[in-house]
Amino acid sequence: MNTTNVGICDMALYIPKLYLKIEDLAIERSLEFDKLNKGLGLEQMRIPDVHEDAATMAANAVLELIQKNDLRPDQIGRIYLGTESALDGAKPTATYVLEMLRRKFRTEHGNECFQNCDVVDLTFACVGAVDALQNTLDWVRGSKERIGIVVSSDFAKYELGSGGEYTQGAGSIAMLIKHNPKLLRIEDVFGVATRGVHDFFKPRRFHSKKELVSEVLDLLKVENKNLDEALSNVSNDLNVQGILDQNEEVIQLFKETPVFDGQYSNWTYQNRIREAYLDYCEKHSKAFDSESQEDWFGKWDRLIFHLPYAFHAKRIASELFMISLKERGLWDEYAKDILEEPVKENFNDSSEYESARVKFLRSITKSDGYRQFVNQKLEKAQRASSLTGNMYACSIFLALMSSLEADLEEANEMTEASLGFFSYGSGSKSKVFEGKLQNSWKSVVSNFKIFEKLSKGTAIDYETYEKIHRKQLAKSINAPSDEFALDRISDSGVRLGARYYKWS
Repeated sequence: MNTTNVGICDMALYIPKLYLKIEDLAIERSLEFDKLNKGLGLEQMRIPDVHEDAATMAANAVLELIQKNDLRPDQIGRIYLGTESALDGAKPTATYVLEMLRRKFRTEHGNECFQNCDVVDLTFACVGAVDALQNTLDWVRGSKERIGIVVSSDFAKYELGSGGEYTQGAGSIAMLIKHNPKLLRIEDVFGVATRGVHDFFKPRRFHSKKELVSEVLDLLKVENKNLDEALSNVSNDLNVQGILDQNEEVIQLFKETPVFDGQYSNWTYQNRIREAYLDYCEKHSKAFDSESQEDWFGKWDRLIFHLPYAFHAKRIASELFMISLKERGLWDEYAKDILEEPVKENFNDSSEYESARVKFLRSITKSDGYRQFVNQKLEKAQRASSLTGNMYACSIFLALMSSLEADLEEANEMTEASLGFFSYGSGSKSKVFEGKLQNSWKSVVSNFKIFEKLSKGTAIDYETYEKIHRKQLAKSINAPSDEFALDRISDSGVRLGARYYKWS
């Protein structure tokens, strides 16, 4: 195993200024606020303004990271972006980030600054930024002169009225990756588990021209419509002039919102983190020539999970908690107070087994011992998520920042503390790894100021939220100030769809 001292030196958070109170959404949707608040831990969701997108949020987070660490552009060898909110099907969103930074720094560092900086997008739902982190850690290990930045940036947008709507959120987190990190050393052991499933995805959606014309004529209340005759008037000329004369018979529709199965996604999350954790334990024992696999879950001082909503980790960690107790020979005594564990062979139907297992694992979460475990190792990580909503690829790193800032505020001595990370991305993949806090963690964390940032912002009402969601607003609620912002999107010619940004 490569034991080079490499890891996260510093972090920076950017969140949109706008937020919607979950209570206001609950009233509009006739939902029980207590279930969303006390059951899922939801309080607010951050909403990007008209001038904000994945690129601006990432650029703003990277800028803060560069400025507070006094970095020069020529020192930064790469900026790798983890996102599932990409702005183009081919051009990486990271190139927009790079260009914004170049324009910002060119007066001081020359027009060619950042020219030799490598950028790319990594996409695997919510685990993409962890992929970018692992990749960049490996790259930095190659030379003590290498400095990389990993940035996650996402807008977790769901359809209005859907079961995922109240978990929405947005933001970006940038991380500085170096040798001899000031914050967190990450060892070169990653457990991984991957399956190709459809728990959450953003497919290409196709509609025939006949369907589109039919719907328009229905809206116009046209009777006796002849669709074939209408479509015969569409030009077959190779020079595309409009929407219906595209050269394909079907029209592709891009949507920011996903197709998802919430319960199934919980099940795949549960399975992947267990499989990745067991893989981590096996790899770690081999890397250190250990005769037996250790109970890392029980030993880690803090547990940092991907949080699609604030309380998700404490709901999903019960199986790993049970595995840990079994490793220590404590489960039989503990199990007396909960439901009997179902045996798969006793069920003829797999769905019945899964349902029984969900009930069994849920019974663990209601025990006093499990509540104590949550308060000690999980609770601090979920505090910030309650005030932002889901941030997709950023979520696990927001949990880290939240946990560390809470420990600092409570004066907990965490130097050399070990943190276990459980990432998950739908589709589906989990990666499990460990980080150790360094001696200077307090000075780094004191400059996070995430809860100070979260205490500020502009509350919007439901009507404004819906207009933003439907893209019915042409002007920002809050005019951009001292930040990168979307200026315009080209609507014609060979630059059709090109996005242009500015510093405001």
